Amino acid sequence: MSGHSKWANIKYRKMKEDARRGRAFTRLTREIIVAAREGGGDPEGNPRLRTAIAAAKAANMPKENIERAIKRGTGELPGVTYEEVVYEGYGPGGVAVIVEAITDNRNRTASEIRHIFSRHSGSLGETGCVSWLFERKGVITVNAKGISEDDLYAVALEVGAEDVKVDEDLYQIITATEDFQDAKEALEKTDLSIEGAEITLVPKNTVRVEGTNAEKVLKLMDALESMDEVQRTYANFDIPEEIMAAMGA
Repeated sequence: MSGHSKWANIKYRKMKEDARRGRAFTRLTREIIVAAREGGGDPEGNPRLRTAIAAAKAANMPKENIERAIKRGTGELPGVTYEEVVYEGYGPGGVAVIVEAITDNRNRTASEIRHIFSRHSGSLGETGCVSWLFERKGVITVNAKGISEDDLYAVALEVGAEDVKVDEDLYQIITATEDFQDAKEALEKTDLSIEGAEITLVPKNTVRVEGTNAEKVLKLMDALESMDEVQRTYANFDIPEEIMAAMGA
């Protein structure tokens, strides 16, 4: 699963770069709006909103933008009505792909995503066709600087983590969803540098992809993530690290 773990960290680095250029603000704003609409505008009683606000602050989103998005979600300010949609499909080599989006036009977004799948040798499937291949987990990304792998494993066990993924300068601490918040708060009290924390989908098993299919899969994922409506993408591929490096991923 090393290739998939590496891709997860590559996505994380891309997210940080997008945030620096301001391109992440649209996605973050939509997430805050929907979180506030679904669970209310108080982050103390709305874990999803609390996480969304933390992500927005990490991306240096101005405070007034965050507050305005919350008010749009609670109805205190007028704005576009967004809805959450999930798409499932297959990429080259039989790779399972899930796309989570927030859109104000379900039909347009579905058409665009179907076109991207088709253009990159994939196919959009029915709801439920691949979701059973994933499980929801907490993932806490930690900067590896200043702590050895063995020491991190020891810390991870103390906070109830299920697993640790290692990729160069970043570690991923995996938890059950019900243990995520406690683990995150415990890690925040240590000297570790937490780079990100989220509830996400992790593949139960991965599909080995090489050669031309590997290139097509990465291009498919990049194309999906380039859409403003797309919030998150998940896939169960395992591409050898040397191939990813050769392709400049």
